[in-house]
Amino acid sequence: MSPSALTATAVGPRLVEGRGELSAAVTDALRSGRPPAYDPGAVLGADPWGEDLQFALYLLYELHYRGFDDVDDAREWDPDLLRLRQAFEGRFLHALRAELSDGSKSVEAAFAPLLVEPVDLSGSLSHYLETEGELWQLREYAALRSLYHLKEADPHAWVIPRLTGRAKAAMVAVEYDEFGAGRADRIHAELFADLMADLDLDPTYGRYLDRAPAALLATVNLMSLFGLHRALRGALVGHFACVEVTSSPGSRRMANAMRRCGAGPAAEHFYTEHVAADAVHEQVVRHEVVGGLLADEPALEADIAFGCAATILLEDRLTAHIRGAWDQGHTALRTPLPGQ
Repeated sequence: MSPSALTATAVGPRLVEGRGELSAAVTDALRSGRPPAYDPGAVLGADPWGEDLQFALYLLYELHYRGFDDVDDAREWDPDLLRLRQAFEGRFLHALRAELSDGSKSVEAAFAPLLVEPVDLSGSLSHYLETEGELWQLREYAALRSLYHLKEADPHAWVIPRLTGRAKAAMVAVEYDEFGAGRADRIHAELFADLMADLDLDPTYGRYLDRAPAALLATVNLMSLFGLHRALRGALVGHFACVEVTSSPGSRRMANAMRRCGAGPAAEHFYTEHVAADAVHEQVVRHEVVGGLLADEPALEADIAFGCAATILLEDRLTAHIRGAWDQGHTALRTPLPGQ
């Protein structure tokens, strides 16, 4: 198998233009090397779900992943940028907690609905793609999800040094599989790059950032928020467990969708790989990672439940955005893919 664009490039993605006052301040600061110039009142008044704040937050988080081409790596720890990121995070986290203020504080109650396949799948995006989706919609979905899947498992790795005993050992075991079990061509991010190539998409890391709407950015920002804060380690474990519990059934439907639409063998393989792997991972994460963390730090139970609930909330918001656009015959991206 030839190296994908994901493997071939060592530079960060291209820095794209801002979407409002705050994200423009971030891009200007990154390009110029100067501190960001912004009105603090604009942060306080920013829509926590909106394009400007979510895009600005994504740009600042990306400094902790691959950075950006022609942006000094030292900006990762620039105190002015960190101060601004903290303000954005405060808006985002407050909005999440406000939306979920009545949510369960129990791990059992949070995960119980996810352990049973629902009878009514009408609200499931993977079910829609399996039964009705067209190839152009699969391409859009892959372009959207590329912002996470080309860094798949990276934000979850940040929690490893914050765990001990059973939880740490199990988390490392699952991450080992996510990162290819020692084989570069089996790293899940590489498999997704191959999927993109099958769908005639550009697998270059960060290629579709400028097309990704706020609803998608928020799902990736959630992982970065949880991963970069030790105080939110319980929430990251809850997020990770939620993803693993729900992955296998959804991946089975997505594999069927890829097969039905003739997307190609690599596109189908990415999802069939997750059907088997994540069925095993679910058991390990629930019983060993979550169970081990609760045994070590029972006070984190409400945080684990919050991480799960926040994941579901943002995935539901993303599904509503995508289906809302498609049902009206519009692209779910900010701008359509070439030739579409």
